[in-house]
Amino acid sequence: MGGKEFNFIKEAFDTNWISPLGPNVDGFEKDLEFFTKAKYAAALSSGTAALHLALIMLGVGPGDEVICQSFTFAASANPIVYLGATPIFVDSESETWNMCPDLLELAIKDRILKGKKPKAIIPVHLYGMPAKIERIMSIADRYEIPVIEDAAEAIGSTVNGKPVGAFGLMGILSFNGNKLITTSGGGALISNDEKLIAQARFLATQARDPGPHYQHSQIGYNYRLSNICAGIGRGQMMVVKDRVNRRREIYDFYFKNFSGFPGISFLAEPDGYKSNRWLTTILIDPLKTHGVTKEIVKHALEAENIESRPLWKPMHLQPIFESYPSYIDGTSENLFNYGLCLPSGSNLTDEELKRIATTMRSAFANVLV
Repeated sequence: MGGKEFNFIKEAFDTNWISPLGPNVDGFEKDLEFFTKAKYAAALSSGTAALHLALIMLGVGPGDEVICQSFTFAASANPIVYLGATPIFVDSESETWNMCPDLLELAIKDRILKGKKPKAIIPVHLYGMPAKIERIMSIADRYEIPVIEDAAEAIGSTVNGKPVGAFGLMGILSFNGNKLITTSGGGALISNDEKLIAQARFLATQARDPGPHYQHSQIGYNYRLSNICAGIGRGQMMVVKDRVNRRREIYDFYFKNFSGFPGISFLAEPDGYKSNRWLTTILIDPLKTHGVTKEIVKHALEAENIESRPLWKPMHLQPIFESYPSYIDGTSENLFNYGLCLPSGSNLTDEELKRIATTMRSAFANVLV
């Protein structure tokens, strides 16, 4: 927490604005619009809810197909299945670890040949690293397929100065407890299309028709963010740039200390790209480390009560999704096999970072001799 959140929460209590409406919701949406440079934002209960609503508004339903990045968290794909549609998984490229534009176009052509033009494309800006979104948008525009950017992990990341999430027809953000900023739980849908955001707000409040009585002409959802949680978000927006700077400092520390280790590689920023470095990730190649694997490093850190995690297991390898069509070249599988997420929380102290560095040097002691 940045310290200002309680002021907004107290105001909500003092004015009795507790429901999923109110000044904090309005203010948080304005803050998001200013920060992301999107014209409109709807504050919602989660990033998953935002993605679900985006797909609904694009008319996705049973029998439809939606292209989704395979190397991601399951929440990127789950809403497709909520609607009875079929996820079509596309592998990553090695420069950003995100959706490969070449495989994307291959998938689009093949699905069209099979008589199923995809209804949407969901690229993900994974770990805060922007996807090759300009190329993806060019391909999507050529085939007239709308893009929903999954920027759940990437608030504060930019491509050529433009914030991610604002390139596609719609973008989604997440403010879950593990994200760069948090509302304890929450998300947002952003767009330059006013009608889409107005429709999202309508659907997110149970799709109640205008009038003096409760009337509903379509199915709605309880997806609006509460005024209390939005108050937390307003306080968090006051420190979002500080959070990005701290995550980048943590990445720089790890890079300075570990980039010289044989077999360790980092995810670099392409020219014009800025990552919020939500998580610092490394690849550990046991052929170059003389047998030191990601599991050995993970266990060495655990022995010192330091948590690390493997990279996301690709969706096309997940039991629930493995039967769906996929366009794969092995990139994401390789990343999963060799990748590790290092501790990256904004509240890590310099002493904690030094302890992590000491443990890593110990794990690689025989290699560094």
